[in-house]
Amino acid sequence: MKRLVPGCLLLASVLLTLSACNARVGTGGKPEPGDKVVAKVGGDVIWTSDVKREAVAQGVITEGEPLDPASTQFRSTLDEVIDQKLLAREALRMKLDKDPRAARRIETAREKVLGDVLVEGRVDRAVNETAVRTLYSEQQRLAKAGEELRARQIVVATQAEADSIRKLLVTGASFDAVAMQKSIDQNTRFNGGDLGYFTLDAMPEAYSMALKAAKAGEVIGPFETPAGFTIVKIEDRRPEQPISLDEARPQIVRFLTYDEIRTLLAKLRAATKVDILVKAPVAVPGTAKEPANANAAPAPAPPAANPPKSPAATASAKPAPAKSAH
Repeated sequence: MKRLVPGCLLLASVLLTLSACNARVGTGGKPEPGDKVVAKVGGDVIWTSDVKREAVAQGVITEGEPLDPASTQFRSTLDEVIDQKLLAREALRMKLDKDPRAARRIETAREKVLGDVLVEGRVDRAVNETAVRTLYSEQQRLAKAGEELRARQIVVATQAEADSIRKLLVTGASFDAVAMQKSIDQNTRFNGGDLGYFTLDAMPEAYSMALKAAKAGEVIGPFETPAGFTIVKIEDRRPEQPISLDEARPQIVRFLTYDEIRTLLAKLRAATKVDILVKAPVAVPGTAKEPANANAAPAPAPPAANPPKSPAATASAKPAPAKSAH
């Protein structure tokens, strides 16, 4: 059975979809390279790209993700696009597009589509491989190389138990085996207490104080941490490894995208007179004050070339099962 579109479907959306498709039929051109016609509704064409765009809007797929025309999901989404098309055709037959309220909603939707297309074009040109690599190289140049450690830990509840374990280790007991048997830190216990590589600034202060001068091979502790009484074995110390371009790429792309949009909007606001005709909100004494930018997206910081690396487990976790920090 064909699924019906939600009752809250905007009339503006369906009318815009119809008018856009009608325009494409008139020109005979493909909306996108390699596009194919997948359905016709009363002579109006539906393209593969129309279905993919609807799937992205519904969160079925992400932007740029493929959607196989032979898949059940594609057919399901196509049915919904057909339903939208049928509703739009019926609305036009009834001349609902002439209603002042509908006309205003259509114009608002049109403005949003045009704005989105403008932004997409600017971002496509600005956020390219050259820009990503340039910013990555600049961040690498400015980064201060630090040091990272690899260590294992045993966490227990009492000082007395920690002292007893320390004596056991001095006699030659395997740190890995004791960690698996005695440690109460569920994040690291079952891998022999392995914390992986980390920087001290990513650790609780107690670790930083105890381990800052420790050398590879040393066993440090016990010392008290938020998780309990802890003994740490230093496996290795090495210069901090810079984050790779592939690891940094998503954050760099987000930063460049935001920066391009912010620059564009600042330029447009500076060039256009904008009159706000409503009064500013009046602060009422005793009520919580909303930040001036409460509704604005926070500006992302430039991507760090060497962000602090946390161990595979959260060292400050309470001695109870918890999700890994990664």
